[in-house]
Amino acid sequence: MCGITGFIDFNRQTSPTILTSMTDSMMHRGPDGSDTYFHQNDAFQLGFGHRRLAIIELSDLGKQPMRWNDLIIVFNGEIYNFAEIKQTLEERGHQFISHSDTEMILHAYQEWGSDCLKHFIGMFAIVIFNETTHELFVARDRAGVKPLFIYRHNNLLLFASELKAFHEHPNFEKQLNIPAVHAFLQYGSVPTPHCIFDFCEKLAPGHYVHTTLSTADFSWNPIQYWNVYDAYNSPKWDLSIDEAKIETEKILQSACEYRMVADVPVGVFLSGGYDSACVTALLQKDRTEALRTYTISVPDIGLNEAPYAKDTARHLGTQHTEIECSAQDAIDLIANLPFYYDEPFADSSAIPTTLVSKIARQNVTVALSADAGDEVFAGYNRYEMILKYGEKLNKIPGFARKGLAGMMNWIPANSIPVLKHKYNFPQRYEKTKSILRNSSSKNIMLSLSQLFTDEQVRKLCLHEFKQLKTYYDSTELKDESPLAFAMAMDYQTYLLDDILQKVDRASMSVSLESREPFLDHRLIEWAARLPDNYKFRDGEKKWLLKEIVHQYIPKSMMDRPKMGFAIPIEDWLKNELREQVNHYLSQKTIEKDGIFKWSEIEQLKTAFFHGKKEYGVKIWYLLCFQMWKEKWG
Repeated sequence: MCGITGFIDFNRQTSPTILTSMTDSMMHRGPDGSDTYFHQNDAFQLGFGHRRLAIIELSDLGKQPMRWNDLIIVFNGEIYNFAEIKQTLEERGHQFISHSDTEMILHAYQEWGSDCLKHFIGMFAIVIFNETTHELFVARDRAGVKPLFIYRHNNLLLFASELKAFHEHPNFEKQLNIPAVHAFLQYGSVPTPHCIFDFCEKLAPGHYVHTTLSTADFSWNPIQYWNVYDAYNSPKWDLSIDEAKIETEKILQSACEYRMVADVPVGVFLSGGYDSACVTALLQKDRTEALRTYTISVPDIGLNEAPYAKDTARHLGTQHTEIECSAQDAIDLIANLPFYYDEPFADSSAIPTTLVSKIARQNVTVALSADAGDEVFAGYNRYEMILKYGEKLNKIPGFARKGLAGMMNWIPANSIPVLKHKYNFPQRYEKTKSILRNSSSKNIMLSLSQLFTDEQVRKLCLHEFKQLKTYYDSTELKDESPLAFAMAMDYQTYLLDDILQKVDRASMSVSLESREPFLDHRLIEWAARLPDNYKFRDGEKKWLLKEIVHQYIPKSMMDRPKMGFAIPIEDWLKNELREQVNHYLSQKTIEKDGIFKWSEIEQLKTAFFHGKKEYGVKIWYLLCFQMWKEKWG
């Protein structure tokens, strides 16, 4: 795990000093060392920079940028099955000098070219340069666990694990991408492959670029080598529940064991939920040495799964650490969020995720988390809503649904007796109208996923509203199942742009490597083809996963409502964060920036501070954006 950055400059105006500044801007991603590579010829300059967090091959033999023959690499991530691939390459005549997955990648690329990606089980962002042929190879892992930002403008290409590296280059033009601002207001993050700045993009997961740096207008055509929709579009497995349970556990076991490979201490984040309990149980069951598990609690904000996690740890026999934090500990992190989340990001669970990472880093360098269990095994409440209401709505004739939506247009939400006083009723009223007009799975998912509706963004923003093309617009998914559609969409959107970005920045802010067994591509390729009712059965979410867990932990210990990482953001905004709200969302600041309409901001603030608690999340989104803009805009 580390931070990588670099440039290709056909203007030949980039110095090694600039490269060093770009690299060191991400020191938190790699405190164990830093190095750069600089190449110059008559056509262009090229530089690679690397900040190292030493996990495998702790000696200098694991340093990057790494050279082998005429190939130079910078690489962020881990190839968990590198030992097996290395053995295959040795059988083909390759010789190695280190125990490093980075060195293995160079040899694999030499042997198979871009097809080397098919051999890798892991998380990665890879950039390789061939000094002789001037070929450039850039790749990102299948799920998008590791970030990779790209900037292309005026004969200059920049790449980095985090956007902050770009700001260190004097020729980086940080023009705000207004449609990306609009998308952020809707989703709380900027959807892939888009970026908050013009001329910037994120390399999409499961894609690579293979090009030759011959002239300044060299081709840049990302090629997809893996697609989660291929698994969902494949025929469902014809197998019994017992067979499904055995094979699923086998793949999960393999995914977990691979992620324990390290030359440094490894721990596991353990909450009171099924996903982390599954990871912990599978790893501990055949071990004599106790796993290190970690739980955080913040009792004074109602975030306290610690007693449940403690019971699980005691039952499984782990070496458990429970840390209690205060609300103030959490609030104190907020001021630094814009530095680490250097693209606007509004998921407030970034706060407790950073807290638990900070605590774990005191004892371990690697921590396993259980992200993606909900996307792979159907754990979200919205899946139940789609299955429960989507089918019923589609039985109503289209003209009747649209007629009802038309009637609702004439009846404002705030004029309906009793209901108008219900929490978040106006927002739910608008979403209901949208779903009545179009009850497709796509529209239901969009309505459930967006905070600000299209119309609300138009009212709030000064610039013309333009819809970005996102994975929601994909037509690749052929599976007609509403559950499969929702899960595949979440895998490509919410998981990618929210969960994975949150965990990467939170863990790397304290130089901790986070590993996610549920994101092993073999698992989603298997689980996507399981029958729907193996995942969602008789109203029970994550049914098959729970059946596996119950083999190791009694159901009576696990059967309770899911808590998650919710924090009382509305209360904080009214009290501890009120000064920040009034500063960042002041008339002077809003009018100076020229992005939002002050009259709309003022109306939102007034309503919120006079009791409309449901507006709190919108205020939080706006506050996060304004804090980001002051730091980076």
